[in-house]
Amino acid sequence: MLDYDLFAATPLSHDPYDHMVVPGFLPLAEAEAVAASFPGRDLPGVLPAPKQGRDDAFGHLLNELRAPRLTQVFAEKYGLPLSPDTLMITLRARTRPQDGQIHTDSKTKAITALIYLNTDWSDDGGRLRVLRSPDDLEDMAAEVPPVAGTLITFRRTEHSWHGHKPFDGPRKAIMLNWMVDSAAARSEAMRHAISARVKAIFA
Repeated sequence: MLDYDLFAATPLSHDPYDHMVVPGFLPLAEAEAVAASFPGRDLPGVLPAPKQGRDDAFGHLLNELRAPRLTQVFAEKYGLPLSPDTLMITLRARTRPQDGQIHTDSKTKAITALIYLNTDWSDDGGRLRVLRSPDDLEDMAAEVPPVAGTLITFRRTEHSWHGHKPFDGPRKAIMLNWMVDSAAARSEAMRHAISARVKAIFA
């Protein structure tokens, strides 16, 4: 389902940190089918991906994301010894006005990737920005509309600042994190699962 040739042909950008944007990494027809079968409840925050892929477009993509090939191409791109055992997959269904503040990811993460699943995007908010500083949302190296099939990926560093202008509403994405080790992947996945259950209760 994924365009590995396009991924391989797209060079990493190094300003201000290693990152890459690949529109069409998940081709549009595939992305629309995946979005239609997206399993994440309409809740804010990070939701755990299903442990087993269903027999639909989303389930087929989930199985492909967990296969060794994807980890291999990311390892080759970044020159890192990544392992499928360290991959954590989570979902985002909705963004709140307070989301998107400038931050770097936690030290337990080595590589982050987002695959967006929104048919179109005309809003000025919700467009992820690769930033050069921790306090200026306009000081950006790239801005990525979260349109269907687009991939953005970056290496986590102490200065891998990113964020977006506020947006309130549905904003579907699949998030992949290769963690520093398998223990961190299990711990973070459990934390997100507990948080999702609490949110569902109070929703």
